[in-house]
Amino acid sequence: MRTLLMVGLLISPWCLAGQIYKWVDAQGVTHFDAQPPQGQEATTVLTPAPAPAKPVPPPRSHVIGDQQAIDKSVKAQVAEQQAQLQAFCQQARTNLAQLQNNPRLREEVDGEMRRLNEQQRQERISESQKQIGDNCQ
Repeated sequence: MRTLLMVGLLISPWCLAGQIYKWVDAQGVTHFDAQPPQGQEATTVLTPAPAPAKPVPPPRSHVIGDQQAIDKSVKAQVAEQQAQLQAFCQQARTNLAQLQNNPRLREEVDGEMRRLNEQQRQERISESQKQIGDNCQ
């Protein structure tokens, strides 16, 4: 039994490579080889042809699922950023309208209400217009 196992292990690579020959020598020992013996009769051992390897397709559903999850996450981030930008633009336009239409604006500084002078008001108007121009359409 051990001999058969050893022979099987020894010839297994050759089974895939090509033809195998079997013969019995003068001492009654059975031999297997890829080459037939010189001057001695040998029989060909039929080996089953290996099954053709099927190409394994990549798990597309997994890749597609990951990509869809990434797309969904990115779209959610973009939507959130756009909502924040719209809120900013709306607040900036409201502030600009108040600055332009009300010359007597007050602001809280250190817990006190102080009135903006005309120069401060014009500076704030310019800043608001620049922010709206840079960030809003």
